[in-house]
Amino acid sequence: MADTNDIQTFVKPYVVPEGSGELNRALESMATSFAVTDDKIREIIKGLHKSMKVGLDHDDPDALPMIPTYVSGRPTGKETGTFLALDLGGTNLRVCQVTLKGDTTYSLVQQKFTITQEAKESRLWDFIAECVGVFLEEHDLHPAPGKRTIPCGYTFSFPIYQTGIASGNLSMWNKSFTVPNSVGRDVVNLTQSAFQRHHVPVEVVAVLNDTVGTLMTSGYSHPDTQMGIIFGTGTNAAYWENLENIGKWAGPDRKGEMVVNLEWGAFDNATEVLPYTSHDNKLNRKSSNHGLQVFEKMISGLFLGEVARNAILSLVDQRLIFAGRSSEILNKSYTFDTAYMSEIVADSSPDLASVKIVLEGTLDIPPTSLVDRKVIQHVCNMIGNRGVRLSAAAMSAVLLARPELLTSTVSVGIDGSMYQFYPNFERDLYSVSRVFLGQDFVDNRLKLHLAKDGSGVGAAIVAMTVDRDRNR
Repeated sequence: MADTNDIQTFVKPYVVPEGSGELNRALESMATSFAVTDDKIREIIKGLHKSMKVGLDHDDPDALPMIPTYVSGRPTGKETGTFLALDLGGTNLRVCQVTLKGDTTYSLVQQKFTITQEAKESRLWDFIAECVGVFLEEHDLHPAPGKRTIPCGYTFSFPIYQTGIASGNLSMWNKSFTVPNSVGRDVVNLTQSAFQRHHVPVEVVAVLNDTVGTLMTSGYSHPDTQMGIIFGTGTNAAYWENLENIGKWAGPDRKGEMVVNLEWGAFDNATEVLPYTSHDNKLNRKSSNHGLQVFEKMISGLFLGEVARNAILSLVDQRLIFAGRSSEILNKSYTFDTAYMSEIVADSSPDLASVKIVLEGTLDIPPTSLVDRKVIQHVCNMIGNRGVRLSAAAMSAVLLARPELLTSTVSVGIDGSMYQFYPNFERDLYSVSRVFLGQDFVDNRLKLHLAKDGSGVGAAIVAMTVDRDRNR
């Protein structure tokens, strides 16, 4: 087996025998900069643990946010009932009816409403109430006998400062929303008032983000779920922590567990431990949130293709590939999609035909040689491999934060396009984690599961746990 603590393990695969000495020296230098050895991962895990510990104790701009979510009831998979979920994103509002069947399975009925420009600028809360009213009418939904309202979970994908399981003040608008008189106010109150104005018999009993939803969706189907992760366009994680370890928790109860939202995309914004290259810095300095979400920019789908584009153009500028030429398309930011990386990495044909189609057909590069195509595949592999090793490092760090759980089976619910579609992503998460979590645990007790649609199903499951605990 390859020694993943030896830098040569990350360099040798990228030699192109037919290429020039100058080309191979450039590839060696690039591969070295993107390498993540086992010792580097140990350093990253140590850095994550330190940042998690500080963030759990108190709010610190240099540490992970470690946000208590007020979600404190684990699902068992035996719960039954029908619950509503609202999922407010930047483009659509989804209204879902989730029926929990009591045997760890569920069914889902949903409707999407495109958010109008008028709603984004002024009428958002009334728009939400109108859409929910339409959904209830079309599906003939009413409160349960003896109840006045239907309990609802609310996935709200804008920054909020959470003050309770069903309360959170809007920190700021983004995604081109500008609804006045909303920032600083409780988004659940604003929504609930609109429900009352429109006589919609729904009560929001929980507000959450999509990562918490992923954790809870997985938790209903696999009650031993300890962690939920998004490896997609962006990345984040949430996990169950002992309340006694959350120093900044000011609630009355210090027993039991609570879900903590790490916001781990913000890890190491100072780039003290991450393997940060000039290609990452180029992306970072040109981005609208310069110097923020540095970890996210190294592992998530929105950014990997852009890091690869920067690395490819650096080789073009040295006239080592494409005879020094590029194309108008490749010269523009964010045109080298991470989906192209997936296609390129998966190409095992002798002449790299899929790579040729992406480069010449999609990106309009002048005719390429086989050496050019091998180099592009190598660059994509270097960056994709770094991404999955960093992803495994972060997952391992969070699981190691609760060592007492690792003697039993532990499930991790994961959603997102990187996990679903990037070649061998799940296989590599397992293989990298073995080094740090132990072969026995990874081979016999660690279970990674796709937890689709956490923002819909997960919100309903949180609503269920709140409703269940209220009625005890």
